[in-house]
Amino acid sequence: MFDRRTFLASSAAAAALSAGGARAVGIATETIRVDTRAVTGKLPHVWEESVGSDRAAITLREEWRQDMRIGHAEAGFKRARFHGIFNDELGVFGKSILEMRRNGGPNWLNVHRVYDGLLDIGVSPYVELSFMPGKLASGKTQFGFYGANITPPNSDAEFAGFIKSFTAAMVDRYGIETVRTWPFEVWNEPNLSFFWTGDKQRYFDMYKAAAVAIKSVDPRIQVGGPATSRTAWIGDFAQWCAANNAPVDFFATHVYAGDDQNEVFGKDAPRRGINDVIPDALANARRTIDSGPFSGKALWLSEWSSDSPAMIAHVIAQGLAHCAGMSQWTLSGMYEELGVDDYMLKEGSMGWSMMIDGIAKPSFNAYRLLHRLGTERLSAQGPVLASRGKDGRISVLVWNLAEVDQPGGIPGMTSERKIRGEAKRIVLKLDGIAGRKAAEVRYVDWERGSPMPTWRAMGSPQYPSRDQVVHLRRASQPVVERRRLDGDGTLILDLPSEGLALVELI
Repeated sequence: MFDRRTFLASSAAAAALSAGGARAVGIATETIRVDTRAVTGKLPHVWEESVGSDRAAITLREEWRQDMRIGHAEAGFKRARFHGIFNDELGVFGKSILEMRRNGGPNWLNVHRVYDGLLDIGVSPYVELSFMPGKLASGKTQFGFYGANITPPNSDAEFAGFIKSFTAAMVDRYGIETVRTWPFEVWNEPNLSFFWTGDKQRYFDMYKAAAVAIKSVDPRIQVGGPATSRTAWIGDFAQWCAANNAPVDFFATHVYAGDDQNEVFGKDAPRRGINDVIPDALANARRTIDSGPFSGKALWLSEWSSDSPAMIAHVIAQGLAHCAGMSQWTLSGMYEELGVDDYMLKEGSMGWSMMIDGIAKPSFNAYRLLHRLGTERLSAQGPVLASRGKDGRISVLVWNLAEVDQPGGIPGMTSERKIRGEAKRIVLKLDGIAGRKAAEVRYVDWERGSPMPTWRAMGSPQYPSRDQVVHLRRASQPVVERRRLDGDGTLILDLPSEGLALVELI
C-alpha cells in the first residue's frame, strides 16, 4: 500500500518546477484531451506479465523475496524471469555427497525451492532454460560472478532427455494446468558470445531438441525462442523452425534503449532518439513474425529496461500493440551477474534494478502508477494512457518525456545522469465527466516518489544503517495530493522532465 503524503497543489507544483530546473513563467505547455465516454478497446497490462531478476539462486534470499512481494502486491507482477535454473550452484548434478552418490541425479531439490518460493509469493516462473549443467556441457567456458556454463550440450539427445525429465518433474510437483501457464524460453541471448559459445545453427539444433522434449511431456506447454539480444535472428529462427518441424508457441527477444542501432535497425537506417529504439525495434519484430510462417504468434519482450519514469510509460504505451508480455530487467537490486555492488543508492547510474531492500526507485514507482490503470482504454492523444476500470473509475497517466542516457553495460559506472529535457505544464482536459470535480493525483519523478532527496539529506551514505533504510523506504513512496478540476473538466499539472502523474477521478 502507498504511504500517502498529502501536499497542497501549489507546493507540489512548485516542487515539480524546482526539480525540473524551470520557471513557471515561460514554461512549455502541452494540452492533452481525454474523452472519458469513448472506449477504444481493451488495455491489457502486458507490462505486468513478468519482471526480470538476476539468477535462480538469488531468489532464495529473503531480501529478494521481500522485494518480489512488494512487486507483486503493488505493481501486479505475475511472473519472474531469471537465468541459471540449471547452474551447478543449485546442485542439479551436484559436486558433493560423493558426486551425487556417484553420478546419480538429476537432483531437483533446489529447483523446487526456487519455484516454491515464487508460488508462495503469488507469482509464477517465466522459465528460462539456462545455463548448461557441467555434466552435460561440451566445454568449460563460463560467464559471470556465479560461473554459468555457456557451452552447448555435448549431446542434443542427452540434453533433450534432461529437459524432458525437468519438465515432467515440474508437472509432477505443480500440476499440468499450472505448468501450462509457464512460458518455457530456451536459453538467454545466444547471439552474444558471452552467453553462448556456439553459433546460430547450433542454437537452432539445441532449441528443437528442448522444444520437442517439452512437448513430449504435454503438447500444450508453451515453448519459444530465440531469446536474442537486439531482436536478432527472429526471421531466420521462424523459417528454420517451420522447415524443420520445431514447435514454436511464442517468440521472445530483448532490446535496450542503448543498444547499437546499427545492429538493431541496420547501418543505413535513420537514427532514432533513445526513447524510440525499443518501440521501433518491437514494431520491426512484429512485422517480421507476421510476414513469416508463424504469423500471429505472441511476442514477448523478455528483457528491456529504463531508469526514467516517463520513458517507461512511453515504451509501454508504444509497445502495447506488439507484445503479449514485457519483462523489465530487473526488479530487485539483489543482482550479482557481474559481482556484488558496493552501494545501495548512488549518484548517476545505479544499473537496472528498480528496488533495493524495499527502497523503491522512480522506475518501480512508475509501475505502481501503471498498475492502477483500468482495463478499458479511453480515447486520448499525446503522452497519455487513459483508462476506465471495472468499477467505472477513470484513471489518466500523463508524462513529460526527456532524452535520458540509460545505464551502460556495467552498472554504477557513471556519477551523473545526462538529461535533455525541460519542465512542462500539462493542460489536461477531461470530456464527459459531468458532476465529477475532484481527483487524486500521484506523482513520480526524481524528487517525488524517489528516495534520492532523503538519501542526500542523510549525507549520501554508501551503506545506509538499518534505521536509515526504514526511512528511505517511507520516503520512496509516490506523492499524493487532492485536486479540484475546473468547471470545464480541466486540470493543470506541472511536471519536471521525466515526470509522471496519475490522475484518478473521485
